Amino acid sequence: MQTKILFFLLFVSVFLLGGEEGQYVQARKGMVETIEREVGSTSGYLGRERLKQSVIDAMGKVPRHRFVPQKRRKYAYENRPLPIGHGQTISQPYIVAVMTDLLDINASSRVLEVGTGSGYQAAILAEIAKEVYTIEVIKELAATAEKTLRTLGYKNIRTRIGDGYYGWEAYAPYDAIIVTAASGSIPPPLLKQLKPGGRMIIPVGGFSRVQHLILVRKDLNGSITTRQILPVRFVPLTGKH
Repeated sequence: MQTKILFFLLFVSVFLLGGEEGQYVQARKGMVETIEREVGSTSGYLGRERLKQSVIDAMGKVPRHRFVPQKRRKYAYENRPLPIGHGQTISQPYIVAVMTDLLDINASSRVLEVGTGSGYQAAILAEIAKEVYTIEVIKELAATAEKTLRTLGYKNIRTRIGDGYYGWEAYAPYDAIIVTAASGSIPPPLLKQLKPGGRMIIPVGGFSRVQHLILVRKDLNGSITTRQILPVRFVPLTGKH
């Protein structure tokens, strides 16, 4: 009798878990559909009407609920940022998708992320790129993100605790750099670590002023050009710089 009861409880647990995960799959599908509509309505800013299929696939695969605090998981697939502690947030899914898309990365790309946060953006990048290097200045967030990414099986992501303003020179140059916190200007060390022909996406502006998402391109001769994409709102880039 005891064996039957244990088997029944195990069956119920698996059934409930499957039901919960099934709900997340449907919610993630709805999130992607919302993102695609938003991209269409903001195509004038973005210079493109739709996301690359690789970005859509990544957004549809990565379990965003695993990167937010347990008490906020019911909001995980809403198209809005969510607090993750220490005054930081996990970015709005639309912004994550757009920033990823604008980098034009592929399966051979080496990418640097400044501001690991929850680890969600790193996971999205890792679904597309060959290598992802991500830096977080807040030790507690870095530890939580590293654990989540390891649990989910990502083997092409390297994490580091440090001031992202200075990048990660040991693995430079990078095909693409993404900065997930607002800086008053584009950090010179990041420009130096960007590969000729590479792209950087970064929010620029003060925390109390209007910020804009800036696309930076470095041509094959090392010349830098920038393009303003969207008005945005990010937490400030922190560190000792």
